Amino acid sequence: MVQINCKQLKKVILLAICNVLFLCISYSQNISHPLWSYQTNIYEVNLRQYSPSGSIKDFAKHLSRLKNMGVEILWFMPITPIGVEGRKMNESELGSYYAVKNYKEVNPEFGTMSDWKAMVKRAHSMGFKVITDWVPNHSAPDNPWIKNHPDFYAKDKEGNIIPPNPDWTDTRKLNYDNRELRDSMIDAMKFWIRETNIDGFRCDVAGEVPTDFWKECIAQLKKIKNVFMLAEADKPELHLAGFDATYAWSIMEPMIEVCKGKRKLTYMDSVINNSIKIYPNNVYRMYFNTNHDWNSWEGTEFERYGDAYKAVAVFTQTMYQSVPLIYSGQEVPNKKRLKFFVKDPIQWNKFEMAPFYKTLLTLRKNNVALAADASYQKLITANDVAIFAYIREKKGRKISIILNLSNQPQRFTIKDKSVYGKAQNVFSKTTENLVRTHVYDLAPWDYLVYDYK
Repeated sequence: MVQINCKQLKKVILLAICNVLFLCISYSQNISHPLWSYQTNIYEVNLRQYSPSGSIKDFAKHLSRLKNMGVEILWFMPITPIGVEGRKMNESELGSYYAVKNYKEVNPEFGTMSDWKAMVKRAHSMGFKVITDWVPNHSAPDNPWIKNHPDFYAKDKEGNIIPPNPDWTDTRKLNYDNRELRDSMIDAMKFWIRETNIDGFRCDVAGEVPTDFWKECIAQLKKIKNVFMLAEADKPELHLAGFDATYAWSIMEPMIEVCKGKRKLTYMDSVINNSIKIYPNNVYRMYFNTNHDWNSWEGTEFERYGDAYKAVAVFTQTMYQSVPLIYSGQEVPNKKRLKFFVKDPIQWNKFEMAPFYKTLLTLRKNNVALAADASYQKLITANDVAIFAYIREKKGRKISIILNLSNQPQRFTIKDKSVYGKAQNVFSKTTENLVRTHVYDLAPWDYLVYDYK
């Protein structure tokens, strides 16, 4: 057994404290979000399926509708040309967005570079921000880099260029040990900012690319423009490298288990508390109940969350550190899995969910209590086996959220004084006096959002 005296113990504790302080200071120095982003939201655009043509021009016809709904950031799945070699299906298929044939061109399936620039300019004039999906981990096998710069790619022991994993046969893994590759990738990203004035990137499988590359890359990009950077990853250290937002898989996946009855609701407390512990206050997590991957490969929001889909959407829009995502078609709502490699257009019809999302997006925009860094306090109710309730506060503004995450109606009280006071029911537009004896009555999977004005 190792003996540690008091003096040694003090040194160990002091060193640990210093390390924590250093990490916190490092985070605060490296995280400088665009000022417009603290109460923002993201809308993912699947151009291929957005219209029968799949064109940039036809998507632009929806801008006024999306603006009215309250959308702020438009995230476009990759707009770069798609490789033909190695496509998973036959050559008549359209291939994967994420098999990039050229990093500085627009996919002719969607239109021209002029179409893209015109759309970005129009979107900016309406108040939108525009980010594009970037694929830094791999390219298509017929990307010119393969022929002109074979050292840009990872190889096996026999010297063969390899895919990132055995299943992704339509791509080839890039080699970040190569300095010229790093410079070329940064140059390509700078191209889209300088030439088309986009506002940032969503970086595909960002966790598989070396973190030190991201630190260098993002620092260079921000010299041109204070871009918004979203990582498809959940590694906390990516925030230290400069990413504004990471995916909240660690929270949304357990929520699926809760809604399907595979986990008790109290499990969410430990999940959320662990996230708060791991991620510093001044970061964003992208919350979602669906996206292009989940919808196409694992099921729609209705398959994953069932009748809880609205309550879960409220959760994503109001949770601590959240920058929430809405995926193409959720405002309809789209109830089918959109095919990935072929045309499968969204059927735009009644837009039944648009008022629901507009209510939430408007609330986020107008109330600082839903800023990503507003405080979070879990509320104890008289029925925490079914009810998940919490309060968000900042600068004297307060929002309370009460979710029935069960398939049974619930009647309960909340004794916590934090919830007391006159508040507007955000969805019914009525004012209620919330007191100690107030009885909350929620249908299965129902929700309440109160704004203390």
